[in-house]
Formats: sequence, structure tokens, C-alpha cells
Amino acid sequence: MKRSRLSGRISGRLIEHFVAGTPARTACELVGVNRNTAISFYHRLRNIIAEQMPSMDMFSGEVEVDESYFGGYRRGIRGRGAAGKVAVFGILKRNGRVYAQILPDTKSKTLKEIIDSQVHPDSVVYTDGLSSYNVLDVSEFKHYRINHLKKYVDGHNLINGIENFWNQAKRHLRKYNGIPRKHFWLYLKECEFRFNYGSPKEQLSTLKEWIKRHNAA
Repeated sequence: MKRSRLSGRISGRLIEHFVAGTPARTACELVGVNRNTAISFYHRLRNIIAEQMPSMDMFSGEVEVDESYFGGYRRGIRGRGAAGKVAVFGILKRNGRVYAQILPDTKSKTLKEIIDSQVHPDSVVYTDGLSSYNVLDVSEFKHYRINHLKKYVDGHNLINGIENFWNQAKRHLRKYNGIPRKHFWLYLKECEFRFNYGSPKEQLSTLKEWIKRHNAA
């Protein structure tokens, strides 16, 4: 925001529209700025979010992990078989925060390395039936899985929390008319931010504080 030529009033209104989930192409008309100006401003906000997202402690206790796919679509085919999809891995603390990152693949080695780096040993890890998670059966984690083909919830064995994050993220990203693949990780961090900082009031307060910190750096 340091190099912004926008007035404080206009910048403030754009920040509020960003938090409210108003797409830049709509916000520009409501605020009275050029469309490219609004798009550039939003892009800088996402960069600040990615830069300022705190380095959090490792997950512990009951943790849900899952992979999901964003982007490309082929008629009649969804999920892992759809063309052009971006694979994303998520870790969620039961009744707590979420962490997400883009995956190069969904192989056992890749997923296990991420889980090892983000989750404390002896934690309870819930997954779906993807075979890549079989490696957790002989690990330092207590592993439970839910088979979506048979039933969605098996007593306490469920991954509703991380599924809720995926649904929230995809619902938010549908507002945009396509996302450049090279910038997708910024949108992913935005979704993570929105989930972890709950209410719009908390998001607005946090984002303004991060902008001040960014400008002072």
C-alpha cells in the first residue's frame, strides 16, 4: 500500500469491499475507480495476506486432513479425473484453524512429508479413504478414516470440518471469472485467512493491522 496513489478514503472503502467479498470488477463501480486499479489493489491485499499470515504452532490433538481440487472442468468428470485441476492439501484442527497448500501430486510420500511438518506426533489424524493415506497406518499418528462411498460419518470418525473449508473456499472463488494459475496460491491464502479470522469485523481489523505492519517494513 506504500506506493498507492489512492486517497485514504478510497483505499478504506476498497479494503471493506474486499473483506465483504465484493469482486474487484464490482467494487470499482461502487467506489468510483478504474477497474484495473481495483484489481491491482486487491492483488496487493492478497500479497500482504500471504506475507503476513502468522507462522503458527504445529497442529495437535484431533486433526482432519484432506485433499481437494480447484479449477479446470471437464463435462461429466469431477474431482481427481477432471482436467486442469489444481490439487490442494488441507489440515484442520478440530474446532480450530486451517492450513492449506498447493500439491505437486497426491502420492503418499508427498502427503506424509507435509503432515510430518505440520502435525505433532501422537495426534489423532482423520482422513478419507484415499490409498495415499495408508502410510499413516504405520506411523506415529493415530489414524482413522471415513469411507465416503459407504457413509459420510462413522461415529466420531468424520472430516466435516475440512470439507466445510473446501466448500467455503470454492463458494468464494466462484465469484471470480477465472483465476490465473500463477496467482492461485494467493487466492488460497485469502481463503485460509477468511476461515481462520471468522467474522468480517475481525478480518477487517486484522487486515488493517497487517497493512500498517507492511507499510512500516
